[in-house]
Amino acid sequence: MDKLRILLAKGRIYESVYELLNDVGISIHLPDRTYFPTTNQEDLAFQVVKPQITSALLAQNKADLGFSGKDWVYENGVENDVEEIMDFGFDPVRIVAAVPNTVDFDSLLKGKVTIATEYQNLSRKWIEEKKVDGTIFRTWGTSEGFVQDNEDSIAQILIDNTSTGSSLRANNLKIVDTLMESSTRMYASKEALKNPEKKRKIMELKMLFESVLNARGRVMLEMNVSKDKVDSLIKGIPSMKSPTVSPLYGDDGFAVKIAVKKSEVPTLLPKLQSLGATDILEYALRKVMM
Repeated sequence: MDKLRILLAKGRIYESVYELLNDVGISIHLPDRTYFPTTNQEDLAFQVVKPQITSALLAQNKADLGFSGKDWVYENGVENDVEEIMDFGFDPVRIVAAVPNTVDFDSLLKGKVTIATEYQNLSRKWIEEKKVDGTIFRTWGTSEGFVQDNEDSIAQILIDNTSTGSSLRANNLKIVDTLMESSTRMYASKEALKNPEKKRKIMELKMLFESVLNARGRVMLEMNVSKDKVDSLIKGIPSMKSPTVSPLYGDDGFAVKIAVKKSEVPTLLPKLQSLGATDILEYALRKVMM
């Protein structure tokens, strides 16, 4: 089959996806001053692009698969021209409208305003929905400094992405509306999904990614327990399915293995001990296929 053409976005998305690829066994190396990483997979071909254009290139069938924030899919207006394969949940953000803390938002909307934003299309839709008499001032990168409560301010409203809101608060801005929520997701071109071989490979990658993400949230616990306490232990512990139980050498009790959520471990370990478990071991999982 033809190589599966995969777009990697620069910046935070690249780092998150690079780690995910590495965990599934796909290594990539990006030589200095190039945009085409090498890989240990003969059927994959990677290219590094700006995160803002990944979805647009997929919509034009310039690549088969890519990783993008949902916000840029909608900003590019290609939500109906690409297929979302899975949501990794990486780098969750909200696209919000914000104004200075001292400004009354409802009163502000009654007049003519300028909106500072990278998101021109999302902002235009928001202007139409809110019936705002507004114009857009296109920014590149950091935008908070363009919105202040004074006559010299370039804009009166900021539309930007935020994860914690700390940067907005530091610049004396308050959130007045949420346009959408976004996170890093895997998208495919619709043309690639029409190709049976490429679709199969895309679904295999999805399965591998899911197995790694499942493993990241779980650990394996292994313990020993005496014969007289094994039944009460099994009844009192969680497990993905049924726990694995095997007899110890010399018929001296049982070894028990369970896969559990990491969040359960702090309360589970004391409970296991109280139920008679000994020699408790915890170790990480690399992949979990449900």
